[in-house]
Amino acid sequence: MKTIWKYCLIFIGLFLLTLNNPIIGQYPEVKKDTLKALFVGNSFTYFYNLPQVLEAMSKSSKKFYIKTRHSLVGGSTLSQHLNQEKGTKTIDILNKESFDYVILNHHSLATIDGAKSFLDISKQIVELVKAKNAIPVFMQTWAYKSKPLMINPIADAYQNMGKQLDVDIVPCGLLSSQVRKLRPEINLFDDDDKHPSKNATYLNALAFFKYFTNEKTKNIPKRITTTDQNGQKLWLLFLSQQNADFLQQLVDNYDFKTIIN
Repeated sequence: MKTIWKYCLIFIGLFLLTLNNPIIGQYPEVKKDTLKALFVGNSFTYFYNLPQVLEAMSKSSKKFYIKTRHSLVGGSTLSQHLNQEKGTKTIDILNKESFDYVILNHHSLATIDGAKSFLDISKQIVELVKAKNAIPVFMQTWAYKSKPLMINPIADAYQNMGKQLDVDIVPCGLLSSQVRKLRPEINLFDDDDKHPSKNATYLNALAFFKYFTNEKTKNIPKRITTTDQNGQKLWLLFLSQQNADFLQQLVDNYDFKTIIN
């Protein structure tokens, strides 16, 4: 009997030791670097909450947590953000806060209405962002549903601008065109022919996830959730497993520059 009690006491002692030892009692916590990213632009970014979706997706990353903030006004141009017009607050935000990256969303017709002004405005806002010790990144816009050939001048203008200004472009427009070609049944548009659907926002967020982490997207869930200020769960996006799998595979296999390569 004494032998049994002896072993019981040893077991209890070892158990209590594990509770106080973070290495023995649990898996070691993996610390991730935090990247602060400011989204600047218009409704192409805020439809279905792209910044929040990317932040939620970053919980699946092994390397980075992406903390997002946004300065978005529907229908706005980057020129209006620069000149503090149309109620934009970008200048105030950049003057008060620091960011690692600033993601820039031109108006969807910026490349169509004038190549020179597109490049000039891009240069001005790149200089502003760099002056704030942040890295500028552009979100390539996409062709409207009714005008798929728009992608040609859009892609050319962004490629040229990226080379001239030495900035990265996340190819959301080209990815959108690939989806329309390979899986035309996946709806990428809201009812107005141009704004992103939930599928398109999921696709764009996957592209930014890959850009910032250089990781595969296959472990990102089809349902994207976050929490509100009270700690309650909020559902941002619901996709079918089939559509989520395809969009992840497309992004994973699409070759474009990330911050790591």
